[in-house]
This record gives sequence, structure tokens and C-alpha cells, in this order.
Amino acid sequence: MTIDTDVPALEVRGLRKVYQQLVAVDDISFVMQRGEAFGFLGPNGAGKSTIVKIITGLVRPTQGTARVLGRPVSDLEMRKHVGYLPELPNFHRWLRAQEFLAFHGRLYGMQRQTLAKRSAEVMTQVGLAGREQQKLGTFSKGMLQRIGLAQALLNQPDLIILDEPVSGLDPVGQSDMRNILLQLKAQGTSIFLNSHQLADVEVICDRVAIIDKGRLLKIGPPQSLFDEPLTLEVHVDCANAELLRRLGAVSLAVQQDEQHPGRLLIEVQHEQQAADIAAAVHASGARLYLLKPHGRTLEDLFLHTLGASH
Repeated sequence: MTIDTDVPALEVRGLRKVYQQLVAVDDISFVMQRGEAFGFLGPNGAGKSTIVKIITGLVRPTQGTARVLGRPVSDLEMRKHVGYLPELPNFHRWLRAQEFLAFHGRLYGMQRQTLAKRSAEVMTQVGLAGREQQKLGTFSKGMLQRIGLAQALLNQPDLIILDEPVSGLDPVGQSDMRNILLQLKAQGTSIFLNSHQLADVEVICDRVAIIDKGRLLKIGPPQSLFDEPLTLEVHVDCANAELLRRLGAVSLAVQQDEQHPGRLLIEVQHEQQAADIAAAVHASGARLYLLKPHGRTLEDLFLHTLGASH
């Protein structure tokens, strides 16, 4: 099977899933492009895992459609181009790590030499080199998460679907996972990331979708989803009247720190206006020491969006 690089990595249209009287997913639509890292965010019970199960073919929707790499989720050939790490992996504990990867490689239809080469590569990539002959039953939770990622990467997937990939990992493991995902992104792999680790999502993902109670609340690049203006923190050597006048002309509001007069908080509509702020500082004769966005994170956006929906 040849994958058309012009089709989206994921395309979800009018997705709805009802369990008896419970509406788990309520008319959700989105498109994830090829090569994109896409974060899928929401509180527990929001419907995230149900959507992951639908796009991996584990659950059928009540209504709507989902296509992966341009094909229906039921297409078996398409699945050879997808990697998947579930939230709570339950692996064959009697198998050795090398046997486990060989089993999954055969499911992908990989040839013996290719499989042996890729097994060694992914074991090194996830930090498990030297553990090939160790049984999975002796692995810690973090090691199981790593071997799960290894099997998800074994087939060099065009799309990798990760459901809480850092569950059970210590801080070192979380850092390793983040670096691996950044490497995959740089290589052009499409990444669908369902995670509560918002700091990682903010670093890795090009766009995010926020859902709650089965409904899609917001979708887009994180910094574009804030409803309130962007605040820039500016440090100068001297905030005189001329500087404040010039800054007021190119911004929405200027607030001066009473304890540190050279520290200013400046509200603007968008981050491109930072150039105007810098130009105003230089035109006034002041020296600019610092100019950066102030205190606006993906966690702020997430909590604000959920609060507004309740």
C-alpha cells in the first residue's frame, strides 16, 4: 500500500459515541495534517480515550466517520503504517523484550532482517539497549512504557498515536520521551498526542484541541486560542514620560511596576507587535534589557477554557 502524502493524517467528521444513556463523544470534527504534532487535551472523562479507540478501530462510533492516512479505520493495510501506544499497556509478560518486538514485527509483515535491524534501533532509541533477553514480567512500569513505545515505532510509522505516553515514567523518562517525540516530529512523523503533561504538549505540538464532556471547545495553535490580549514583559533602564507615551501609542495598555519602575507590562493584540514595542523603546532613547511574553501558558489556556465551559 502506498500512502498519499497529500491526504490528512487524521480526518474526523461528525463523530458521536453513545453508551446507553451516556454521550461520550458529541459531534466532534477535526483534521490533523501530515507531519503535524497534534495535542488532544481534556479532563478525565472528557471523551479523549473514546476518540482514540475510535480512530484505532477498537470502538465503532454511533455516528460520523474517521479516516486515517486517507483510509477508513477498518483498512488493515493502512494500520501497517500506524504506531499506537495505549494509556495502560498490558503486554505478554512471559515474552522476552526481543520476542515481543519480533511478534509485533511479524504482525506488521516485516521481513526478518529488517525486523532484527529495527528491533535493535528502537531498543536503543527508547533506552532499553541490553534488555533484549529480559522478560517483560520483570519490567518496571516505566520500562513497560518504553517497550510499548518501541513497538509503536518498530514499523517506522507515518502516524503515531500516543495515549498518555509518559504514564509511569520518572522525570528522566519523561524528558527522554519528549526528546524522542521531538526527533520524530523533525523527521516528519505525524504525532497524535493525548496527554495531561501540558508542558510537554506545549513544547511538542503545533496545534491542540481541547474537549470537555464529549464536545470540542477549542482547536488551533496554543497561542492563537487565548481570548484575552497578550501581555509582554519589558525591562528598560529608564521608563520616562516619552517612552510611556510611545508605548501607549502602539499597545492596548501599559502598566509600570511601582517597586521596579523599569519593569513594564504591556498588553498587545498579537506577538508580532513586540517589534513595535522594541522600536518605541529605542526611539525614546531608553535601553532595552528584556522583552518576552508574560505568564501565558498552555496550562492557563486549558484551565481558562474548561472554566468558561462550566
